Amino acid sequence: MTVENQSSVSEFLLLGLPIWPEQQGVFFALFLGMYLTTVLGNLLIILLIRLDSRLHTPMYFFLSHLALTDITFSSVTVPKMLMIMQTKRKSIPYAGCLSQTYFFIFLADLDSFLITSMAYDRYVAICHPLHYTTIMSQSVCVKLVLGSWVIACACALLHTLLLAQLSFCADNTIPYFFCDLAALLKLSCSDTSLNQLVIFTAGLTAIMLPFVCILVSYGHIGATILRVPSAKGICKALSTCGSHLSVVTLYYGAIIGVYFLPSSNSTNDSNIIASVMYTVVTPMLNPFIYSLRNKDMKGALRKLLSKRTYSSN
Repeated sequence: MTVENQSSVSEFLLLGLPIWPEQQGVFFALFLGMYLTTVLGNLLIILLIRLDSRLHTPMYFFLSHLALTDITFSSVTVPKMLMIMQTKRKSIPYAGCLSQTYFFIFLADLDSFLITSMAYDRYVAICHPLHYTTIMSQSVCVKLVLGSWVIACACALLHTLLLAQLSFCADNTIPYFFCDLAALLKLSCSDTSLNQLVIFTAGLTAIMLPFVCILVSYGHIGATILRVPSAKGICKALSTCGSHLSVVTLYYGAIIGVYFLPSSNSTNDSNIIASVMYTVVTPMLNPFIYSLRNKDMKGALRKLLSKRTYSSN
């Protein structure tokens, strides 16, 4: 059955951000700056990890994939949001909306699995340092990343295929700046019980289960640190894991607040703000978190800049 037979809606209208018209220019410049910072900052992380052999370790292997995912994740939603703010053209074709939904779910789940892999890497490094190189071998790291891609792709494909089977009638207005799956289900005039069930089960697999694994990993890390109450050891552990915990708090806090803790007092505006946090703010902050708070990344950046200064002379 074709897409045209399933839906009488040829396009959707994205309302965008709840901003007063006179503030559009300011917010356009703000979000454009944030998007460019996200792209350039994460590209810098990938470049540094690629060029500096000291960063060819499991943690930075996962970080390079996370940086690439963050660039793509922001590119799925932010350019369209900026176009709406600049041109006032709020329509998005039906096929384009489904495509955006697929890539949004795929990259959000991939982000979740990569962050979990990084938590496992820190757990092994701190709790089992003598066996670190054996446990976190290159083949294991590749399998973790490859498995993350496969599972995230399967989850996104399942959601999108089920979404394509739904019919959409008169109302085609989405009160968000992107094609959010939950918002699309509310617009459908078909039975969405199966979709809701898949959202619950896939959400447990792709979001809540990784989040629990991260909490368990850091619980073991905390217990290991407390067994050896050395000020130097605590500072080193906090330095190593602090940046990762910052990402976990921002990313999972916003997603769980929007999708897993529904409240009768929640409004579209509050959900949009939370969505901006994990689609725009978190990918932008990752380069600052991992570069400004990490001496290895700062050392690689100084080495790159010194090489460019030397070559220019």
